Amino acid sequence: RWQKVLYERQPFPDNYVDQRFLEELRKNVHARQYRYQAVVFQSGAVVQQLCSVCVFVLTWWYMDAGLLSPQGLFGAALVSSLLGYVLFDAVDGGSGRWASGRTRWADLKSTLVFAAFTYGFSPVLKTLTESISTDTIYAMSALMLLGHLIFFDYGANAAIVSSTLSLNMAIFASVCLASRLPRSLHTFVVVTFAMQIFALWPMLQKKLKARTPRCYVGVTVLFALAALAGLATVSSVGAVLFASLLLAISCLCPYCLIRLQLLKDNIHGPWDEAEIKEDLSRFLM
Repeated sequence: RWQKVLYERQPFPDNYVDQRFLEELRKNVHARQYRYQAVVFQSGAVVQQLCSVCVFVLTWWYMDAGLLSPQGLFGAALVSSLLGYVLFDAVDGGSGRWASGRTRWADLKSTLVFAAFTYGFSPVLKTLTESISTDTIYAMSALMLLGHLIFFDYGANAAIVSSTLSLNMAIFASVCLASRLPRSLHTFVVVTFAMQIFALWPMLQKKLKARTPRCYVGVTVLFALAALAGLATVSSVGAVLFASLLLAISCLCPYCLIRLQLLKDNIHGPWDEAEIKEDLSRFLM
């Protein structure tokens, strides 16, 4: 009788298997079962980041067109940052701050240093891209914002995820766009606003998502409606296309994922690579 061993001589070819070989066949052992509501909830991170990019570009467009003053944007961003700071601590009752050992005085010092540094270098940032054509600046900004969306940490454990790279690309795009504004004050306000919406806003999103899922869903819907309303003032066609994109990501793509999950057919059996589960560290001593 054939045995599945290599250390004994048997009257069978090396590639011979009998009918028992397929008895150990298993299908979709590690396949995950998704629920539609859960997938729609997880897609909120993608929707919010798309809306963040849309809000930033709209804000820059309003300032470039002279419809929004830098003082007004700075005041609105300051008020929203203070509200978000209070909400960030109120969501978990300050337990996260106590665990990290970060004090409010340290946060204030970091904010003042960043604001002073950005304000001092705003004239340099304003003239940084004078020798580059405007079309090139727009193309570079579009590519950087696209890269920001690609490498952003949406909560998936993948090799392509890089929060540092994603944030750097967003700030680079904001500097490029801010350099095309009329004054250094505009540049300072836009770069500061970019840091708020691309660095601080996602931190609040993650905490809301982990602590208060219902509040997270409400914030996501309101943020998407605000982005669509702002885009509608610039282009009605763009607003319709952007709304279609958001609906496709939040509703259609989860449905397609669940339907395609039913067609998954991964096979497992004795042909898989052997997994050594025993601790072999004693042989390394």
